[in-house]
Amino acid sequence: MSLIKGNFITGFTYPFGTIRFFFSKPKIILYSVIPVIINLIVYSSAFIFSYNKLQSWIKSITGVDENSEILINLLHYLLSFLSIMILLLICYFLFTIFGGLITAPFNEKISQLVEESFIKGEIENKPGFFEDLIHSISAELKKIIFYLILLIPVFFINFIPVAGSLISGILGLLLSCFYNALDFLDYPMTRKRLSFRKKLHVVKKGRYLTYGFGLISFLLMFLPVINVFTKPLLVVAGTSLYYEKNYERFLHETK
Repeated sequence: MSLIKGNFITGFTYPFGTIRFFFSKPKIILYSVIPVIINLIVYSSAFIFSYNKLQSWIKSITGVDENSEILINLLHYLLSFLSIMILLLICYFLFTIFGGLITAPFNEKISQLVEESFIKGEIENKPGFFEDLIHSISAELKKIIFYLILLIPVFFINFIPVAGSLISGILGLLLSCFYNALDFLDYPMTRKRLSFRKKLHVVKKGRYLTYGFGLISFLLMFLPVINVFTKPLLVVAGTSLYYEKNYERFLHETK
């Protein structure tokens, strides 16, 4: 039990341990600037626009004003809270899908720099820019399709009476933790041209270490604005975790 707890906590706290490394590498910071700016503009614009539209819609439904009764005000605040939660969830998925595709080439370069610090030299047979671009975007698309294929049936479990919402919430959280761990551990595996099935096998074998890392990644990706700034750090953390904890050994484990 202590080993399980230790592995989970190690994975959960791992990104924070890579902050010093991140800021000690000017090239990593440089490759992080452009995707941060792009995502910040896109994410904040989409969030603000959607929020204003939702608030106008809720106000038109409740008819709230300074003279409204307490119950109308309470209904307005409740609907506003629920709409923000839904909006955050939608923005998380949009950021995960489109943000991943937009930043894929930059994240790949960041991951390469982290890997080179572990192997104490340059990566051999490094692909050209366009080959690298195609592989990184292809890898992102496969992960997104995998996530959506599993997430859609989990969503429909919500409609099962009584326990549906609880079961759906738990399964959705576990799936999101696994997906986020896969997302940030994936870069070195993509460079090694591992099949998607092998990637899933490797990440699954990390067990509690994987889920600890996946949970903190999911939480940081869910928080608006913070997700934009922490994504490059999670790329560094994922690649660093892959090599420091020797995830590669799981390729040879069958049980």
